Amino acid sequence: MTECLLHLICSPKLEDSLSEWLLERPDVPGFTSLPIAGHGSSEHSMTLAEQVAGRSRRVMFLLELSEERAQALIADLAAAFGGSGLHYWLVPLSAAGHID
Repeated sequence: MTECLLHLICSPKLEDSLSEWLLERPDVPGFTSLPIAGHGSSEHSMTLAEQVAGRSRRVMFLLELSEERAQALIADLAAAFGGSGLHYWLVPLSAAGHID
């Protein structure tokens, strides 16, 4: 079974509802979230202040999951948050663990 890291990128407006949705799922053992800045050419989704600053505020969630569980979660996210602009990418993990 391949372990993966699922990155979810959302607007700050979606942060609380996405966090609650993830916390309610028994198939999500935990996650990390952090504020980030998005840079790019998607000006249509940026406020005027963000366009002037050249970046948009976003929140990133990181979830370590099996590839099978991550794919199922992505399908459920599409059903629950369709049209929200939620962005994701899924990458394989070569190693993960705790340093004691």
